[in-house]
Amino acid sequence: MKYAVITGISEGLGFDTARFLLESGIQLFGISRTNQEALYDIGQENNVDYIHYSCDLSVAQEVNKTTNKLLDELDKLDENDQLFLVNNAAVIHPIKKSTTISQEELAYHYQVNVLSPMNLMNQLLRKCCEKHISFVGVNVTSGAAINPLFGWSTYCSAKASMNMYTKTIALEQDELKTGNKIIAFNPGVMDTKMQEIIRSSDKKDFLQVEQFKQYKNQGVLSLTESVAGVLIDIMTDEANIINGDIYDIKDYT
Repeated sequence: MKYAVITGISEGLGFDTARFLLESGIQLFGISRTNQEALYDIGQENNVDYIHYSCDLSVAQEVNKTTNKLLDELDKLDENDQLFLVNNAAVIHPIKKSTTISQEELAYHYQVNVLSPMNLMNQLLRKCCEKHISFVGVNVTSGAAINPLFGWSTYCSAKASMNMYTKTIALEQDELKTGNKIIAFNPGVMDTKMQEIIRSSDKKDFLQVEQFKQYKNQGVLSLTESVAGVLIDIMTDEANIINGDIYDIKDYT
């Protein structure tokens, strides 16, 4: 049996990825602050279960509690099963000059974008290794990981951190010859609420805000449904996954 864990399933890329996985007959565990009731119906229509865990990824205690619940679920699986993990949830704030960012803002951002996804993957991968469950992990990244932007020091550095984490944990799995795969996936600029937040930025905080407004006006923002389809094609083609690779939607359009 195949199972998947996805963070940030209430909307956007997370929701569409979750929807497609359920339609493919994969059992789904969703993690987000807000549930997406439509996923229950999609699961029922395809005879698979959807279980939602309400969790604020900025609160370490909630993440640990949710992770422990997932570990209990994995205890029910065996070597004939497979687990996918998609670390999709992320925040863009704070968008401002580095010298004006508070310690509290830094801690919040890194908890959501770095510490929580790393902890979740570490713990689930450990359990899969112990029980010889096949594991495929995906960290959703961004072009900001390699392209610095004025006002995005937290987001750029957080995504760069996750890229190197992806390469490192994949290297470990290769050296251990587990067969487990961990990759990163850059979905590009999509028509999401995060883009709305970016476009609402003050130019003094984000110098390239007009460029992002043009993305919307010119209709170049990708639909999350299309991007989710590409992601699922990549992550479910286990035989051809390049472990530790940073996949980019641009290579598939």
